[in-house]
Amino acid sequence: MNKQQFIKAFADKANFTQKDAGIAFDAMVATIADTLKGGDKIQIAGFGTFELKTRAARTGINPLTKQKVKIKACKAPAFKFGNSFKDLFN
Repeated sequence: MNKQQFIKAFADKANFTQKDAGIAFDAMVATIADTLKGGDKIQIAGFGTFELKTRAARTGINPLTKQKVKIKACKAPAFKFGNSFKDLFN
């Protein structure tokens, strides 16, 4: 399912227009990004947790040249599903 298909399915379930569902989706993504950039995490009960994780600097290998390269430390967004959401599938 791509973004457009998701927005259509979301609009059908919520009884929104596709335009309104697209606006809501874009607002949700922007809110998550802004919150994570601010250093906070988002916990949605029954769904999961969005947070920003720090990856340490490390040495990697370029697969084409087999040379070692230094990979800088960075921050990466992460999402972990909550147990109650996981239980829906088992």
